Amino acid sequence: MASGLTTADSTAKLLSDLKIDAGDWPPSLVKNLHLLSPDQIQLGKMLLEMGQSHLFQHWAEPGVDDDQKKAFFTQLSKLNSSYPGGLASYIKTARELLADSKAGKNPYDGFKPSVPIGEVLSLGDDNFIKFEDVGVKEAKNAAFVLVAGGLGERLGYNGIKVALPAETTTGTCFLQLYIESILALQEASSRLTQGTCQKEIPCVIMTSDDTHTPTVDLLESNSYFGMKPSQVKLLKQEKVACLDDNDARLALDPHNKYKIQTKPHGHGDVHSLLYSSGLLNVWHDSGLRWVILFQDTNGLLFKAIPASLGVSATKEYHVNSLAVPRKAKEAIGGITKLTHGDGRSMVINVEYNQLDPLLRATGHPDGDVNCETGYSPFPGNINQLILELGPYIKELTKTGGAIKEFVNPKYKDASKTSFKSSTRLECMMQDYPKTLPPSARVGFTVMDTWLAYAPVKNNPEDAAKVPKGNPYHSATSGEMAIYRANSLILKKAGVQVEDPVQQVFNGQEVEVWPRVTWKPKWGITFAEIKSKVSGSCSISQRSTMALKGRDIFLENLTLDGALIINSTDGAEVKVGGLIKNKGWLIERIDYKDTAFPEELRIRGFRMEKKEQLEETYSQPGKYTLKP
Repeated sequence: MASGLTTADSTAKLLSDLKIDAGDWPPSLVKNLHLLSPDQIQLGKMLLEMGQSHLFQHWAEPGVDDDQKKAFFTQLSKLNSSYPGGLASYIKTARELLADSKAGKNPYDGFKPSVPIGEVLSLGDDNFIKFEDVGVKEAKNAAFVLVAGGLGERLGYNGIKVALPAETTTGTCFLQLYIESILALQEASSRLTQGTCQKEIPCVIMTSDDTHTPTVDLLESNSYFGMKPSQVKLLKQEKVACLDDNDARLALDPHNKYKIQTKPHGHGDVHSLLYSSGLLNVWHDSGLRWVILFQDTNGLLFKAIPASLGVSATKEYHVNSLAVPRKAKEAIGGITKLTHGDGRSMVINVEYNQLDPLLRATGHPDGDVNCETGYSPFPGNINQLILELGPYIKELTKTGGAIKEFVNPKYKDASKTSFKSSTRLECMMQDYPKTLPPSARVGFTVMDTWLAYAPVKNNPEDAAKVPKGNPYHSATSGEMAIYRANSLILKKAGVQVEDPVQQVFNGQEVEVWPRVTWKPKWGITFAEIKSKVSGSCSISQRSTMALKGRDIFLENLTLDGALIINSTDGAEVKVGGLIKNKGWLIERIDYKDTAFPEELRIRGFRMEKKEQLEETYSQPGKYTLKP
């Protein structure tokens, strides 16, 4: 009996020391307070004040489940510290957003949409080349941030998305493609600005619980794909608490009453992670000027980066959203200027299902329609942002890194009083401009979709259901888009490239161009590519060409078959004449055929390597390849 008294006594002393009156606290919690640290008791007090007493109602008597009770508070402390403003701020914001959702409040009430200002670029014209040149020079002052918190489940692939091959001619995965592109920019930037020593461009990867360890393994087992390990930083995003009802009561895990149920918060976390990591100030102090945020599975992205960065530098945009031409009502958000009656204004991504009603409600009776160009005047957002570092730090210091959130509860019925399952607050990286002052210079850069945007996000079954003429956004279309872009770039540079043929893989009809690939260092800008092609060159539709080296020059080359060239830095290789062989065939495979690995099945094809000319130049020097 005596020991029971000492526990009660010590609890009473603890509460009086902390100046806490626990008169109306759940007895089940009070009895267990001796298990908690003073900080944890303060956290408990805050939760009770925020209406969360249900979390402790079922707690067992002292001596039962004590380790689980302690673990519960460890989890609560982590949820509290990883969210800007802590759990109190999370619950308060959740109540406001849930009340707005229940009332059916439109977040755009009082705002009028208009078309913002931006640049529309066309590959290879003088304007494009000028912006690319500025962008490459500016690249040494940039840091790149890859948002890679997702697994490939939605794709029918069990690994992390960045480990997926972008194309299967060389098998280069997305992460390798991105790192080699940054290294190519680093080298070109240093060369163009006559830098004596190369300035290392920082690369940050945002991971999640699901992707962190596999991302580290992928980097380490491939020697960071040529980057110095010190150049790469990983920041892991944490999950947020789920909510059970409109009062924002935190949801307990259905399988464990001593655990809060959690779900991902969304890629908007990238801003608070960069802010809390201290990296932004380190970059600023070292003279960097730009932060480039990009998504995990777009194999074309770096073809658009140099010119877009050139636009940011020339126009002095605080925020530059990369965009593509958008058809009216296409399922891609539109970049829109919103102006409120009270004078507030912002340039923001408006989701496609909100843009049409917003236009109709503000004096545009036809809603979201194409203009005389055949496209919507509101460009399509592809979720790649270039931010000027100084204003970015200033803004995040003001907001603590927090991004405007939203909530999307699935209600049981029209009364909107209860949810089908727990919900949570979410945030998106492209909502960053929502808190910016009207003086902020927010613009966009539009490039052709074929050059800039081919995300890989749908599995074969979902892609096959996409209405004809709409993008599949699958592994099949993503790979074919790389060959199309490379073929069209070479065409623009003066190579005769035979027209594609239409073929169906995994129920998707795609254009099959020659399978042309190159390492980013062969050509990171159009001007560089054009300088490596001369005379009369032609490539047949059935051909495959992989250029794996920097100084490979095509002179009067006629290719009808497969050509693979590997060259070390300092080996200058001139390739010409007629190269003809049986080449590589594209063999159709069924995505249900488990004889093949997942990364091939989700494409519906594999390369059958019949015959090729492959040459490797491992020593510096001047070489000619002319069969």
